[in-house]
Amino acid sequence: MLKRIITSYHESFRGLSKEVWWLALITFINRAGTMVLSFLSLYLVEDLELSYAQVGWIMSCFGLGSLLGSWLGGKLTDKIGYYKVMFWSLFITGFLFIGLQFIHSFYGFALAIFFIMAIADSFRPAMYVALKAYSKPENRTRSLTLVRLAINLGFSFGPFLGGIIITFIGYSGLFWVDGITCILAIILMRNVLKNKDLLIDKTEIIDDDEFAIISVYKDKPYWIFLVVVFLMGFVFFQLFTTMPLFYKEVHGLTEVEIGLIMALNGFIIFLFEMPLIHFLEKKFLDKLKLITYGLILFGISFLILNSSSWAGILIISVLIITLAEMLAFPFTNNFAINRAPEGKEGKYLALYAMAFSCAHIFSAKTGMEVIARFGYTTNWLFMAGLALVAVILMVWLKNTLILERKVQ
Repeated sequence: MLKRIITSYHESFRGLSKEVWWLALITFINRAGTMVLSFLSLYLVEDLELSYAQVGWIMSCFGLGSLLGSWLGGKLTDKIGYYKVMFWSLFITGFLFIGLQFIHSFYGFALAIFFIMAIADSFRPAMYVALKAYSKPENRTRSLTLVRLAINLGFSFGPFLGGIIITFIGYSGLFWVDGITCILAIILMRNVLKNKDLLIDKTEIIDDDEFAIISVYKDKPYWIFLVVVFLMGFVFFQLFTTMPLFYKEVHGLTEVEIGLIMALNGFIIFLFEMPLIHFLEKKFLDKLKLITYGLILFGISFLILNSSSWAGILIISVLIITLAEMLAFPFTNNFAINRAPEGKEGKYLALYAMAFSCAHIFSAKTGMEVIARFGYTTNWLFMAGLALVAVILMVWLKNTLILERKVQ
């Protein structure tokens, strides 16, 4: 049994190009280095002595910068190519993070974090397009999953390393390490990755019910899809914003216990997402249905929080939301990449990244307001309701694609 599991795990990684593996390693180095972001709120309160209201505005600037960066990255990717955008994004971000430690005023820091995220998140659309260039169409979802695995591993490793750095060096060490890791990532990139033209597979459009569109702004199915992505991100980000408060205030968990529950999400994804995606792809299951099932699980993960005061329900909820994430996220990435016609990949993937950025801007603030006014129970019902709306939109999307195919 154990041998079969190991063999299945090994097979799930087989066939991926060496460029995809290098891109995953570069992404891991970059994401592990973003430890500043994990401790940003704590740094602003303890070292800069800013108020919670000021910290809230800075986090909003963080989200707005991410939104601009996603749009800018898409535009630049279509103009100058994914390789140059990735290189200059990492290079400039590295020096900006090092310089951020010398800014101590509220307005200065808010403006700085806005510009840093605008540069840093221009990397994301370019990276998605790079995956399209470096991977074969049949391996694209697994390639995306490998990069997601690297991102999750980086986010898990980064805060752990950041805690050690703060203990022995202080917060200034975080800015130096964050900047240096960005620069290390581009050095590695220049040595192991070469610029490569996009591979266009004319048959994949027909096979996946996806058709080339003249303009992304006239692509009705894609805009329905973007609303789904926004709602999915809106609901999912509660895991990192309101849920930790719920764990502490309602269930009385300690910071260590909260950390362990949060780590469970990344650990499960690291172990099981790649084999799961490999298994699902071999079964040739409908990708849109898998996204829909993931959305249903997102809703259930919030509803069960109201079903019991037993602390174990928190672990069950995280397990369900993690399964939902593994089902939904890789296949939304896949849909966005395959939907993009030749020459417009940057615009399509920029809008995809921007949908998540918009969700990041509004999710925490909305959740906090609902909790302050009506309590946690209402917030979980509200989030489950949003997941249901996304499910309905997925049905609409499926029907729209069927009609589109008939017209074609």
